[in-house]
Amino acid sequence: MAEEKKKVDLKISGMHCATCAITVEKAVKGLEEGTDASVNFGTDTASVTFDPGKVTLSQIEDAVRESGYEVLYEEATIKVGGMVCATCVQTIEEALRALPGVIRANVNLSTEKAYVAYNSSLTSLEDMKDAIESAGYQYLGLADLLTQEAEEKARAKDLSGKFRRFTIGFAVSIPLFLLMYVSLPISMQALAYAELLVATPVFVYVASPIFRAAWTALKNRTLNMDVMYAMGTGVAYVASVMGTFGIVLTTEFIFYDTAVMLASFLMLGRYLEARAKGRTSEAIKKLIGLRPKTATVISDEGEREVPVEDVQVGDRILVHPGEKVPVDGEVIAGESYVDESMITGEPVPAAKKKGSKVVGGTLNTNSVLTFRAERVGKDTVLAQIIALVEEAQGSRPPVQRIADVAVTYFIPTVLIIAVGAFLIWYFVAGQTLLFALTALISVLVVACPCALGLATPTAVTVGVGRGAELGILVKNGEALEVADRLTTVLFDKTGTLTRGKPEITDIIPEGMDKGTLLALAASVERNSGHPLAEAVVRAAKEQGLPLHESVRFDTLAGLGVRAEVLGEEVLIGNRALLAEKGIPLPAGTDASLVSLEKDGKTGIIIAVAGMVAGIIGISDILKDHSREAVDGLAKMKIRVAMITGDNEKTASAIARQIGIDRVIAQVLPQDKANEVKRLQQKGEVVAFVGDGINDAPALAQSDVGIAIGSGTDVAIETGDLVLIKDDPLDAVAGIQLSRKVMTRIKQNIFWAFAYNTALIPVAAGALYPFTGYTFKPELAALAMAISSVTVISLSLLLKKYIPPARKGR
Repeated sequence: MAEEKKKVDLKISGMHCATCAITVEKAVKGLEEGTDASVNFGTDTASVTFDPGKVTLSQIEDAVRESGYEVLYEEATIKVGGMVCATCVQTIEEALRALPGVIRANVNLSTEKAYVAYNSSLTSLEDMKDAIESAGYQYLGLADLLTQEAEEKARAKDLSGKFRRFTIGFAVSIPLFLLMYVSLPISMQALAYAELLVATPVFVYVASPIFRAAWTALKNRTLNMDVMYAMGTGVAYVASVMGTFGIVLTTEFIFYDTAVMLASFLMLGRYLEARAKGRTSEAIKKLIGLRPKTATVISDEGEREVPVEDVQVGDRILVHPGEKVPVDGEVIAGESYVDESMITGEPVPAAKKKGSKVVGGTLNTNSVLTFRAERVGKDTVLAQIIALVEEAQGSRPPVQRIADVAVTYFIPTVLIIAVGAFLIWYFVAGQTLLFALTALISVLVVACPCALGLATPTAVTVGVGRGAELGILVKNGEALEVADRLTTVLFDKTGTLTRGKPEITDIIPEGMDKGTLLALAASVERNSGHPLAEAVVRAAKEQGLPLHESVRFDTLAGLGVRAEVLGEEVLIGNRALLAEKGIPLPAGTDASLVSLEKDGKTGIIIAVAGMVAGIIGISDILKDHSREAVDGLAKMKIRVAMITGDNEKTASAIARQIGIDRVIAQVLPQDKANEVKRLQQKGEVVAFVGDGINDAPALAQSDVGIAIGSGTDVAIETGDLVLIKDDPLDAVAGIQLSRKVMTRIKQNIFWAFAYNTALIPVAAGALYPFTGYTFKPELAALAMAISSVTVISLSLLLKKYIPPARKGR
């Protein structure tokens, strides 16, 4: 019987004419017979009717994307409680993905969040809540709405519950364990009854969360670790009961102490995991903690303190020394130093005066500032950084697939090994039932893939958080893995390696002093809007030189400019200008001009009253750490190239100063992406470093786009790595951080596999024929807990990591 057709409204982006609407309609209708689409170009929506038995929402999305457009979905970040291992992640993801309107669902075990992209016309948050709870987990609400205090309270309650369970469990199981080795004046049967009475309520209390979770998993036809734990502890307890009452077994099979101790160790492990997981998201907590709660707004009625949520764009805000800047804006009065280290990582406070930009969350240190609010709420740089980091922490690098695939096969394999060990020891090797049961229980308990499930998300969470603290925003987990394989880093020159703002470097006068020459040139150039002219005027003002009135200003296309200053004609331009005016260029001046050009500088000639008065050298100054950045990449065996629109001569001169021998010059901005593509076609894995505005196509084309800038919208939106500070050395630090995180992920996966690979055979009794050693179930539970804690501890070491490029700064 065919499924009932569904109707869904999709939000489409990228359409710019009616033809686009027709294209989308044709693409969707071509999917399967019976699929219909009606696209409204005016509202950018598509109404699609489809048979979910034949076509999925993802296929419809793919069809729209392949036709050149994008489908926009709502996104929700949901806090989930009750997860303990990788199979929990899989269970929740599968439950969410089974909902008809859910496109993507990624669950992060370490942050306990589910990141869901969905279509609200098909699926609601209530549906997701039901799906999560039906799968046996807790829907704690949308992460945005869950306050930090509420989250901390819930975490403390969870930790308290686990702590109480395992302490009670150990308080009872340890005496029971000791009793088994003490000679008592009562029979074994009487002792068994006594232990039954004492252990049963404790066992039920300590192990109930495990059995409850196992039951839920079985109801959802999922074999997760809770099922295995329930089997392990359940077998120990049931065998004890049977031994107590003489049902098949005897009093030799009294494991009450083992059953309770086993459950207690499991609780201890979960308690330690929960504590460690809570520490992996501290970077986000620190960032959220930067948000000021109130702002002092100045109005006609005077000053008033308002919640920061009530600040509007355009409000005048007063910030006293020692207070945090509440939102982003521009200073309109006052001068002060602002500590921006919490946003940029830069330890030296930045001077702020009228016209300076201030960022919400930074600390005003020594004087009163008044500024006008320009960005509030979700538009502030801090809010965008928090959103970016949270999103990145929820993403997974492709290496996660190793763990995902392993877990899929892991549980059935372990069950086979456990049952196989029991059968071999009991029926083949002729060991006692006690021995065979011990092997079965030990295998079930030690084979927890918790460590495997935690290996990647904990390292990504801590690494991305550490990057945020350093002013290096990693936008997705995949970028970490690709950055680990980079072979070439291509730097854009202007604004990336250089400051992108021409400055005066040389003043070479002829027959007058430097100040007079610069003042004359600035008096003329202040009529021009050319970047070189702006550099001349800026330099004269910085030196406090008086500018004279100039008249009859004229621009001479391709040659320069002219004007009359103090009654004399002043010409500023190139050699061609002098040649046209018949003014000879002295040999010494010409030699100086050639020398400037060899250094990649632009030399402008100034002639006064028909005679050369001197030349001024202007250059785009290199940033402080450009050379160090190139050297740092060379040490990492990564090739470095520079791309620029400058001519070959100038570009080569700049490259020589930095130490780059591979230059791609005279490239138009729109062709930079093609140059990246050419490198990729040669087999190179390319990172493009640009300032994120006209470099956007190249950033998108590269394998890893590194946007360098000051936290602007464009910089944040572009590239896989975003550098908050305008420092090329942070590109090196970002790559080093990526490599470190990937190394840690691989170490985690290795240790997770190593624990299981080494201990499962031991638990199954592999050492017994040679050493007589068997693995006690209690020790198996302890080893399982240690493996998870090892992985989390290794990830937490990233919190202290300082990339070599950042050391000593």
